[in-house]
Amino acid sequence: MILAIIPLFFLELFISMKVGDIIGFFPSVIWILLTMMAGSMLLRLSPYTFMGNMKSVQMGKLDLKSANNASMAYLLGAVMLIIPGVITDLLAVFLLLYTLYLQLSAKMRPQQSNRYGNKYDKNKGDNDVIDVEVIDE
Repeated sequence: MILAIIPLFFLELFISMKVGDIIGFFPSVIWILLTMMAGSMLLRLSPYTFMGNMKSVQMGKLDLKSANNASMAYLLGAVMLIIPGVITDLLAVFLLLYTLYLQLSAKMRPQQSNRYGNKYDKNKGDNDVIDVEVIDE
C-alpha cells in the first residue's frame, strides 16, 4: 500500500510544479489557500450533510448504501481539498460532484414507503388506521 502511494506523491509533485510553472507562483499560492479554506468549510458543515443524508434515508428517498457513499465521498472530497496539489483537487471535485449527484437524485425521487410500509409525511397521521367502535351485546 505504501509503495503505491510513493509514485502518486511524486506524480502529484511533478504535476503541481508544472501547473505552478504555467500559471505562476502567486496564483498557485492563492489556489492552494482557497482550496484549503473550501475544504475546511466543507468539513465544518459535514454534520449537517450527514444528518440530511440520514433524513433522506428515513424518508425513503435514499437507500442506506447511497447515503453512506454520499457521506464518505463528501468527507473524502473535503479532506482532499485541504491537501495541496492538482491531482488531489481534481479528485476532490470529482467526489464532491458525485455527492451532489446522489443528493439531487434523492431530492428528485418520489417518497417511497418506509420500513413499516407507510409513506413518510411528518404532517399527517397514519393513513392505515381505521377508527371503529365495537358494541358487544
